[in-house]
Amino acid sequence: MPTYSERSKSKLETCDKRLQLIFNEAIKHFDNTILFGFRSYVDQQRLFKEGKSQKEFPNSKHNVYPSMAIDAAPFPIDWNDLERFRYFNGFIMGIAAGLGIKLRCGCDWNMDTQLKDNKFDDYCHYEIVGD
Repeated sequence: MPTYSERSKSKLETCDKRLQLIFNEAIKHFDNTILFGFRSYVDQQRLFKEGKSQKEFPNSKHNVYPSMAIDAAPFPIDWNDLERFRYFNGFIMGIAAGLGIKLRCGCDWNMDTQLKDNKFDDYCHYEIVGD
């Protein structure tokens, strides 16, 4: 069974308990790594300037503590294997739904289950909806 590295665990601990619940269940079945939970001003601004985030600090759900957003990826990471990312997205969304947690992923911002209508794809991003 896969387990999180200490680095992933420490990032997960910065997240809302609901995100911790989802991803602690996910790791039991699908190896993945946590890239970000809470983001500092410096991290958020860097990612915004690199075009990897659409929001400046403090407007991202990553910028509150505990973080209402998490970035996670299937492990090992292959940034060119978008099908694996989409598979992982569905897996995570299924866990969230099974736990009764409303979650949005960065591959379906408007939550219409259509992935081709996104203007900005962020396959690693998940956020709690409604808070």
